[in-house]
Amino acid sequence: MTKRIIRDALLLILGSLLFAIGINYFSIPNRLSEGGIIGITVVTYYLFEWSPGLVNFILNGILMVIGYRYFDKKTTLYTLISIVLTSAFLRLTEMLEVEPHPDTLLAALFAGVFVGIGLGLIFRSGGTSGGSAILARLANAYWGWSLGKGILIIDIIVILGSVFIIGQEKAMYTLIAVYVGAKIIDVIVEGMNERVAVLIISNHPGEVLERITTVMSRGLTVLEGRGGYTGSSKELLYIVISKQEVVQLKNMINDIDENAYVTIHNVHELIGTGYKAGQRLR
Repeated sequence: MTKRIIRDALLLILGSLLFAIGINYFSIPNRLSEGGIIGITVVTYYLFEWSPGLVNFILNGILMVIGYRYFDKKTTLYTLISIVLTSAFLRLTEMLEVEPHPDTLLAALFAGVFVGIGLGLIFRSGGTSGGSAILARLANAYWGWSLGKGILIIDIIVILGSVFIIGQEKAMYTLIAVYVGAKIIDVIVEGMNERVAVLIISNHPGEVLERITTVMSRGLTVLEGRGGYTGSSKELLYIVISKQEVVQLKNMINDIDENAYVTIHNVHELIGTGYKAGQRLR
């Protein structure tokens, strides 16, 4: 338990620092915006030169008062800590003067990378950064959206409103930064190794099963099925593998049965060790 708390604390601190660097070293000096609450914070800085750290703390504090009831005690505590940390790091890093980067596209990419890694680490610890992250968590719980997707949609709405302040060109660069950040969040939260679930319906299930278990050294699940039209019994094969193995699997199936029916679905989350993607037979 102690090791877990220390790990979570380090993730929160590192994530908050990287998030602040992305804003104060890449977004603001290049007059880019952001999405969600931090986007509103950046815009108020451009308009009134209000401290991003202070505005971030106030706005997120208000949202936490509204949304705390939707989270368990741990998530609420970690979110409060991350709000304090991100606001503090924003305040500290805004004191250092940074020159605009001559390549706005490169600045946007790095802003997305730093903000994405920062938020990803915060989410990985079990907290949120507040603001749009709170709304994204709700979307994940009720509609099954990934955290990155939820943040992306909310961020786009805020960015569209910031066009009148930063201009159309900067807003388009900001969209690039936000998109990159959202993808990085999904990678960090859901894992580097993307998985797919494959359902195989073949007239030669035994041969397909044997080839996969011997050549790929993968375990499969055999499901009993029945044809809706013919009423005949069928064996369906189900397997979870990494995306890198899909081509190899399709080639093997095609060699055995060209008429096999194969469906492939992205897997967003795996729970338990029995179905760990890529688990090899022992």
